[in-house]
Amino acid sequence: MPRHWIPNRRTVLSAAGMAIAVAVVGSVPRSTAAPRLPACGTRYRGYRTEDYSQPYASFMTEHTTEAPQSVLDAYHGGPIDPARIPQFDSVTTELAPSGYAEVETGYGRLPDGVVYAAVRTDMPGVTAAMWDWWFGWHSTEAARYKLWHPDAHLHASLRRDLTSAQIPDRQKYIGNTTYVDEYVGPKLQQLAIEFHDPLLHGFDVPADHTVVFGRVGSSIAPIDLGWLAHQVRPTADGCEMRSRFYLNLRGLHVPNLVEAACAIARGPSVDPSDVVLTVDLAKDLMLHCGQEMNHLAGFLPELHRTFAH
Repeated sequence: MPRHWIPNRRTVLSAAGMAIAVAVVGSVPRSTAAPRLPACGTRYRGYRTEDYSQPYASFMTEHTTEAPQSVLDAYHGGPIDPARIPQFDSVTTELAPSGYAEVETGYGRLPDGVVYAAVRTDMPGVTAAMWDWWFGWHSTEAARYKLWHPDAHLHASLRRDLTSAQIPDRQKYIGNTTYVDEYVGPKLQQLAIEFHDPLLHGFDVPADHTVVFGRVGSSIAPIDLGWLAHQVRPTADGCEMRSRFYLNLRGLHVPNLVEAACAIARGPSVDPSDVVLTVDLAKDLMLHCGQEMNHLAGFLPELHRTFAH
């Protein structure tokens, strides 16, 4: 895996402030032009009346399915010993096509401050191809994103909407960025997730597997917060997803000023402490992942059969 520059707290907060200011007032002097906000989507809990006119409305539920018992046990069991947490550089071997890691579901914190979460989810009747389709389809509008976690997902948009493009499903999200507002535990997060090609990062991805690999950052500030990886591989009755999150592996990215302005217009969740993520956030993220993956897996085969063309 590549090495990543980790800026200090002052650098991160300074960059955040600059990006927020540019997003709000624009890049031209106030004396020469007034800032213009784009037409932005709204952030809202649950489903609106108009959402039920969507062709996929039959898949909408009021609440998210409970996480599997293994996730609940890990959530209530406390953080794992740091000595049992693999370093980020080993994630490609951790998520190998076969075998299991010492920890498949748990959360914790490494001595260097990196926080970690892992979740394994059994998914009867589901395939890796269904997940490639889902990642290319779900972020174009909030109501689709809410199918995944109706209790916590509030907004979604895409840097480039390729959902209708006549290209393979993986090409619709790899190289693309999704902008989401969601609750992870009690904290509202406004995130930009840029999806990378896992093959270029050293993952082994057989034809009937997939690996969804993304750089997690702020949708307002030009700050990267960490990485996520979801490996999907076949089992006897469907597939299993093995998810990994490594946070506090920070860096900087070029901000999307339109999306930053929209995030602020929706009501920013900008808290300087958010750039230094805690082990409690890792705990909440593990539970959130366990809930949403288990929830969607329950109806993904039918959703895919109905809407994948």
